[in-house]
Amino acid sequence: MKILVINPNTSIPMTNQIRIALEAIKRADTDLTVTCPEKGPETIESAYDEAYAIPPTLELVNKANQDGYDAVILACFSDPGLDAAKEISTIPVIGIEEVTLHIAAMLGAKFSIMTPRKQRIPSKVEHVHLRGLSHFLASVRSLDLTVAETEADPTKTKQRLIEVSKIAVEEDGAEVIIMGCAGMAGYAQEIEDTLNIKVLDPSAVALKTAEAIADLGLSHSKVGLFATPPAKEFK
Repeated sequence: MKILVINPNTSIPMTNQIRIALEAIKRADTDLTVTCPEKGPETIESAYDEAYAIPPTLELVNKANQDGYDAVILACFSDPGLDAAKEISTIPVIGIEEVTLHIAAMLGAKFSIMTPRKQRIPSKVEHVHLRGLSHFLASVRSLDLTVAETEADPTKTKQRLIEVSKIAVEEDGAEVIIMGCAGMAGYAQEIEDTLNIKVLDPSAVALKTAEAIADLGLSHSKVGLFATPPAKEFK
């Protein structure tokens, strides 16, 4: 089985961090490639960043279809270009945000999302609403860190995750914690052991889901929402 993981930003250190975390949990028969575009934002922290990251990300999705991959994962907790990627792909494309929100709703009555910057809280609330999961949302809480800081300083990031997650559990009623950034890949087990609560690493959830979906021979329907776009010239 061949799976391509795309980090939609251009950060090589973050891409390597995701690779290390996923290599540790992938199946023995999974051929895993983790990459990022050569052009785009170094981190994704706004709708503008997302828009800028989408075209080079879609190029990688298209190439994965040509190169015989069985599934693609978009490793950014805002799923930039996910619907468009599903339109142009005949293999399953898994967004780490979409899949983790649904899994979290299966594991407890309420979940809380840990997001790096407070300015992104409204967008996360909106994304939960768009997935029809508002009933399960306990809160979205900020670590008050940049995305680059979450990747560059694991010790500080883990400490903030513990502090803020504890507040979400005690004050918001969270039963499941979602680490809302691919730059936190590999941190879940330590946070879970410390707080004794289920903590989801979206990149890990997406990988295991991709393996299962590919095994089942499933992909998104081409009847309506994710129908292949009409052929046309782009200028």
